[in-house]
Amino acid sequence: MILVTGGAGYIGTHVVRSLIRHGMDVVVYDRRPLPQPLLDGKPFLPVPFVVADLADRQALDETFEKYEFEAVIHLAGDIVVSESVAEPEKYYLNNVGGGMSLLAAMRRYGVMKIVFSSTAALFGLPERVPILEDDPVRPINPYGRTKWMFEQMLDDYDRAYGLKFVSLRYFNASGADSSGLIGEAHDPETHLIPLVLEVPLQKRPYVSIFGTDYDTPDGTAIRDYIHVSDLAEAHVLAVKYLRDASESRCYNLGNGRGHSVREVIATAEEVVGASIRTVETPRRPGDAERLIAGNERIINELSWKPNYNDLNVIVESAWRWHKGQN
Repeated sequence: MILVTGGAGYIGTHVVRSLIRHGMDVVVYDRRPLPQPLLDGKPFLPVPFVVADLADRQALDETFEKYEFEAVIHLAGDIVVSESVAEPEKYYLNNVGGGMSLLAAMRRYGVMKIVFSSTAALFGLPERVPILEDDPVRPINPYGRTKWMFEQMLDDYDRAYGLKFVSLRYFNASGADSSGLIGEAHDPETHLIPLVLEVPLQKRPYVSIFGTDYDTPDGTAIRDYIHVSDLAEAHVLAVKYLRDASESRCYNLGNGRGHSVREVIATAEEVVGASIRTVETPRRPGDAERLIAGNERIINELSWKPNYNDLNVIVESAWRWHKGQN
């Protein structure tokens, strides 16, 4: 059985979906209830869930006592970079403090395997692209620093206690499950593809382009967009790896190719069949020009293969879900 913290979120629901498809038993632990869309009259994600905070030791103990876990997939955390700059205490309390609480519970109950939801934000402003796992780690905001702190904690727990981990450093998770029943929605929304798609849905008047003077073919920043279902499959492979692992590992999780902001907008216009209004604004402080994953390690070591690596496919899946929410 697998415990998925943060399993009610965007990535979490897709990870739960993949675990179920691979025949694994799952328990979700999240501060909010697990969404339960119906498929053929039955819950789409039919798993037990615990609504509680990671700081709640009693809830954690009751959960670990009730179920026998093989491993934990730790997705719970706050993720908005700008908010982390304005409210760093929130991020250290949840992303670091909550993580410490989880690790302590795992040790109390002898669960010594964990897959961690990390981030490409660890690399800050990279010296080269594609970014490799062993490149310098230089986070430039509290969000990235909290993720790096937890990776360092995992390394210390491995050395001291034998806890084995796989840290998956996400690039830009995008798209939605092929069923159209789960997808990406944040409050506030900060990710490019859903922001772009909200314009034709008349949820916002335009999408902002932050910076048009980068040294890129069209002047806008380039990012590596990975379909969330491909990302979720990597978590299944990581759990399987940990079953017999003698070594903890860190992996970049991206497609290994980049698309500019203007490319994303043009693709969205093609998918929705309408023009999308944009407003050009100055660069945001700290935004890197290019962030592209070097993904050879996870491909070679875990036999991971992205199945939805075409930008049109990613945007089409997102559009299908967003239209269904109107």
